Amino acid sequence: MATLKLSRATPYTALLPMAIVAALGYLGAGLWTFYISLTGSRTFPSGHFIGLAQYHRLFDNERWMLSLHNLAAYGVLFVLACLVIGFLLAVFIDQNAMWKMRGEGVFRTIFLYPYAMSFVATGLVWQWLLTPGDGIDGSLRALGFHDVRFDWIVSQDFAIYTVVIATVWQMSGLVMALMLAGLRGVDPEIWKAARLDGIPAWRVYAQIVLPMLWPTIATVLLLLATAVAKLYDAVVAMTQGGPGIASEVPAKFIMDHLFLRSNVGLASAGAIVLLVPVLALLAPYAYARSRKEAA
Repeated sequence: MATLKLSRATPYTALLPMAIVAALGYLGAGLWTFYISLTGSRTFPSGHFIGLAQYHRLFDNERWMLSLHNLAAYGVLFVLACLVIGFLLAVFIDQNAMWKMRGEGVFRTIFLYPYAMSFVATGLVWQWLLTPGDGIDGSLRALGFHDVRFDWIVSQDFAIYTVVIATVWQMSGLVMALMLAGLRGVDPEIWKAARLDGIPAWRVYAQIVLPMLWPTIATVLLLLATAVAKLYDAVVAMTQGGPGIASEVPAKFIMDHLFLRSNVGLASAGAIVLLVPVLALLAPYAYARSRKEAA
C-alpha cells in the first residue's frame, strides 16, 4: 500500500519545482505588479499607497486611450485575417493530399517558414517593403505606375494596418499548421459519403468540418488573442509607435513609462489592465478543459 501511494505521489513530486517557479514567477509577479499599481512609485517601487489613482491617471491619458483603440482595431483584423488565411491554406494542403498531388511538404514549409522568424526581423523586413520609394512602392513605380503611392507606413490613419499585414503574414502559417492537424483528424468516410451524394466540398467544410474543428479553433483563438495583447516587437521594429503616436499600442506605452519615463506605478497599472482581457479569455477555456477532463 505504501509503495502504491509513493508511486502515485512521484509524478506530483517531479512537478513540484515547476509549480513553485510558476507560482513565484507568474502569480507572485502578478500580485506584486498589482500592489505597485496602487502606489505612487516613480523610478523605483515605493510603499506610498494611493489606491486607484494610477488607474484614473491611466484612463485620463490620451496616449493610453489611443493605444487601446489601436489594439482593438488591430486585434479584430489580425485574428480574422489569420483565421481565414490559415484555414484556407490548410484546406489547400488538405485537398492537395486528398487528390494525391505532390509537394505537400514543400507547401507546408513555405507557409510555416515566416513563423520561424522573430517579430523584430519580420518588422524590419516589412518596414523596408512598405517604405515609400522602396520595396512595394518602388516596384510599382518601376513598373510604370507613377501615380500610385503605397505610403501607409508613414500615414497616421493607416500605420497600424501595416502592422496587421506584417503580423498576419507571420502568424498565418501557425494557424495553418494547427488547422491542418485538425483536418487530418476528420473521418475520411465523411468525404466518401459527400462525394457519393454529390455535395460540394465547400459545403462539407462549412457545415460539417468547421463545427468539428471547434476545439482547434478555440486553441487558435486563445493563441492569437495572447499575441494581440503582447504586441510590441513588430510595432517597435516597423513604426516606433509613429508617425507621432498613431500606431501606439499598450505594451509600448507600458515599456516607455517603465524604462524611459520612470513611472513604475503607471506602467504597472497599464500591465494589470492589459492582463485582464487575457485572463477573461483564458478562464472559460481552462474551465471548459477541466469539465471535459472530469467528464
